[in-house]
Amino acid sequence: MQSALILFGVFAVLVTFGVPISFAIGLATVTCITVLMSFDQAVFVVAQRMATGLDSFTLLAIPFFILAGNIMNRGGIAARMIELAKVLGGRLPGALAHCNVLANMLFGAISGSAVASAAAVGGIMSPLQKKEGYDPSYSAAVNAASCPTGMLIPPSSTLIVYSLISGGTSVATLFVAGYIPGILMGLGVMIVAGIIAAKRGYPIIPMPPFKEVVYKTLDAILPLMLIVIIMGGIIGGIFTATEASAVAVVYSLVLAVFIYREVKFTDLPGVILESAITSSIVLLLIGCSIGMSWAMAFSDIPYAIAEALANVSENPLVIMLVINLCLLVIGTFMDMTPALLIFTPIFLPVATELGMDPVHFGIMMTYNLCIGIITPPVGSALFISCSVGNVAIKDIIKPMLPFYVAVISILMLVTFVPEISLFLPRVILGYGG
Repeated sequence: MQSALILFGVFAVLVTFGVPISFAIGLATVTCITVLMSFDQAVFVVAQRMATGLDSFTLLAIPFFILAGNIMNRGGIAARMIELAKVLGGRLPGALAHCNVLANMLFGAISGSAVASAAAVGGIMSPLQKKEGYDPSYSAAVNAASCPTGMLIPPSSTLIVYSLISGGTSVATLFVAGYIPGILMGLGVMIVAGIIAAKRGYPIIPMPPFKEVVYKTLDAILPLMLIVIIMGGIIGGIFTATEASAVAVVYSLVLAVFIYREVKFTDLPGVILESAITSSIVLLLIGCSIGMSWAMAFSDIPYAIAEALANVSENPLVIMLVINLCLLVIGTFMDMTPALLIFTPIFLPVATELGMDPVHFGIMMTYNLCIGIITPPVGSALFISCSVGNVAIKDIIKPMLPFYVAVISILMLVTFVPEISLFLPRVILGYGG
């Protein structure tokens, strides 16, 4: 426990003083290991573990998916997803709110980023909803609550990170397992949005002519085919998740440059540079977190925490509730990737000891941390939604409360009903976990 106090204490102090989280993790790790060995040895070993952890073929998928997502963001894909969403959800009460949710689910699955989805979809939908008389705080809340669905609906870089840190859990299985929880999360937001919209009398969208429906559907088919190609290729064994990410780059490039012509060749250096910077930040964070994970294992911190949880209760349901509560609190202060990398080695052994499947736990943990990115004080997607919707953060908290109730209720279902996550992997992949 002394090592745990040093590790997390130094980390908390550094983050409080504004040290970038990657450096805070690295410095806390070195400080913790220095207690057990000399400073020179600690620095050498931590650096070695970081380099070894990043030497992974699976991790190549992350920069490729980031690049594909950035190309898609510039390629007019969000607007096409919104038009398709209007066709799908236009006759429901508060039609534009439902379109926002559906567009986030569709675009988020393609871009793989909750923040990008909140910015792209929210930036288009917010002015439309304001024009139709929607309360801006309600619109921003709907956008924020629905944008994390793309982190569960594949392809998801977050699930790739979990696969790496959990010891090689199948990426294909995690991808397939994310569908039902991600869709349920979106449906939960739609139910709450629909109830509020019906009470306030928000309008529906008139049914467009059949020709327009066909045109808008066909216009969105090509972007949606990216998901079909990626998932079909991975499930069919045609290529790995890493190879699928490279295919995604080529496909999105052809779509944005040659078919839709929304991206010019002169735009590509900027897109590539932006993607390289984002990838560098993410991979540095992963490398430092891998070093911290090794330090925790070396210091027996996961074992000590497992012992502490066992002392709380012998009831598996109570322990899972405690883990969920810890993750909900952690998610409000820490972004998804570092939280996943730091706390998976701590909680996964506890969960597997209770008989929980690693795939089920990965989906539960990812879903849980999705709630964190829409919760103050560090909710990145929440702040983006406020920004694009021109709403102050204090004005969105109250409208968000019913959405928090919905998504946390579904989290409990995902936690205590394993088949929600494991049904599709068993049916499609013959998964036996």
